[in-house]
Amino acid sequence: MVAATDMHGIEKREGWSSRSAFILAAIGAAVGLGNIWRFPTLAGESGGGAFVIFYIGCVFLLGLPLLLAEIFIGRAGQTDAVGSIRNVAAHSRASSKWGWVGGLGAVAAFLVLSFYSVVAGWVLYYVGVFAGDFGSALMAGEPFRGALAGENEAAIQQRLGDMFANPGLMLGMHAVFMGLTLFIVGRGVHGGIEKAATWLMPLFFVLLVGIVIYGAVVGDMTDTLAFLFTPDWSKLTPEVMNAALGQALFSLSLGIAGIITYGSYITEGTKLGSTAALIAVADTGVALLAGLMIFPIVLSVGLDPAAGPTLVFQTLPFAFQSMPAGSLIGMLFFILIFVAAITSSISILEVPTAWGVGERGWSRPKSTLIFGGAAFLVGIACLLGYNVWKDVHPLGFWDIFADLDILDTVDGFTGKIMLPLGAFFVAVFVGWKADRKMVAETTGLSNGMLVLWRFLLAWLCPIAVAIILLTGLFPAILG
Repeated sequence: MVAATDMHGIEKREGWSSRSAFILAAIGAAVGLGNIWRFPTLAGESGGGAFVIFYIGCVFLLGLPLLLAEIFIGRAGQTDAVGSIRNVAAHSRASSKWGWVGGLGAVAAFLVLSFYSVVAGWVLYYVGVFAGDFGSALMAGEPFRGALAGENEAAIQQRLGDMFANPGLMLGMHAVFMGLTLFIVGRGVHGGIEKAATWLMPLFFVLLVGIVIYGAVVGDMTDTLAFLFTPDWSKLTPEVMNAALGQALFSLSLGIAGIITYGSYITEGTKLGSTAALIAVADTGVALLAGLMIFPIVLSVGLDPAAGPTLVFQTLPFAFQSMPAGSLIGMLFFILIFVAAITSSISILEVPTAWGVGERGWSRPKSTLIFGGAAFLVGIACLLGYNVWKDVHPLGFWDIFADLDILDTVDGFTGKIMLPLGAFFVAVFVGWKADRKMVAETTGLSNGMLVLWRFLLAWLCPIAVAIILLTGLFPAILG
C-alpha cells in the first residue's frame, strides 16, 4: 500500500480531528506557567502599564510572525521538528543541515520539561494544601471562610520553604505530574493530547473567568486597571523592554519546536494565518486575564504587586486568608494553574517523543517513556538543588549563572540561550530559505499579508531575537 502524500509529495500521518482541536491544543501548549505565573510576576516587577503595552506590541509584531512560521514548518513538513525542517529545506533546495534547528528545539524541550515538571509539582502540592483546607472548612460548617485559618503570614510563607527542604515531598509531586504527562502523551494525538485539550481547556477558561469575576467583586479592580493599563513610560527601561521581548517568546512556547510538532498534525485546508492569529490573541488574553485575576486580590489586602516569583506561592496564599471564600477560591486557583501546566507539559514532551517516533522508528509508548523518564531523572537533580545539593552551581564558572542552583541554571540556559537561538534560526530559515511558492500555498495568506509577514520574519524578528540573546548573555549591554 502506498502512503498518501500532500501537494508537495510529503507523506501524511496522524492529524488533528478538526481545526478547533488544533487551536485548543495549541492554546494549551502556549498557555502555561508563563502566562499565569511569569507574566503577572514580570508585570508587577516592571511597573505595570508600560510593560504590558510594550509586551502586547511584541506579541503581534514578533511573536505572531514566529508562531505562524513554526506552524508553517510543521504543516509543510508533516513529521517531527527535525524531519519537518529537513523536508521544507529539501523542497526549497536548501541544505538538509537546517534540520539541526529542530534538534536544538527538541533538546531544549527535553530540558525545559525536566524543571517544568518540578515547578508544576509545587503547584500540585498547593492544590493539596488548599483542597485539605477547604475540606476542613466544609467539616467545620464554614465553606465560605478565608483560607488557612489560624496561620499567620510567616507560617503561610514558610510553607514554600518547608516544601523546598523536603526532597521526598518534592520528588513525589514531581513523579505524579510527570507520570500524568507520560500517560497522556503515550496515548497518542487523538486518544491522549487532543482529548486532554478538549476537556481541560474549557475547564481552564471557566475557572479563569470565574476567578476574574470573583476578584472584580471582592478585590480592587480600579487600582488593578490603573496599574496594568496606565503606562508610566519612564519605567520602560531597556531591561523592561528586553523582559517583554523575552516574555513574548516564552509565553507562546516559541523556540522549543512544540508548535512545529503540533503543526505537523494539521490537516489540509486549515487557514494557517487566521489560526495563528487566534492562538496569539487567546494566549495574550489569558496573560491579561491572569493579571486581572491576581492583582485585584493582592491590591485589596495591601500587598506588594512587585513581590516577584513568590507572588503566586507566598503572597496570594496569604491574601486568600482575608478574602471571602478564600479557602475555596485558593483551591480553584491552584487547580487552574495545574491545568495550565499539564496542557503545556504534554506539548513539551511531544517534541522529543515525535522525534523518537519519526527519526528512530520507536513506538510512541517507547519514545514517551524514554524521554519522559530521562527528563524525570534530570528533574530529580533540579529539585535536589533546593536542599541536598543546594551548594551546587553547575555553571558557576560563567558569571551570569554563577550563583544559580541546578533548576535555575537549566531554566536560565534554555531561556537565555536555547530558546532565542531556536527562534532566531526559525525566522532566518522561513524568512530567507523557504520556497516562496510553498510558503504562499501552505499559509494561504493574501499577497499583502504575505509580504508583511515575510518582512517581519526576515528582518524585524531576527534583530529583536538577537537582542534578547545578546543581552541575556551580556547583561552589561543594558547598563
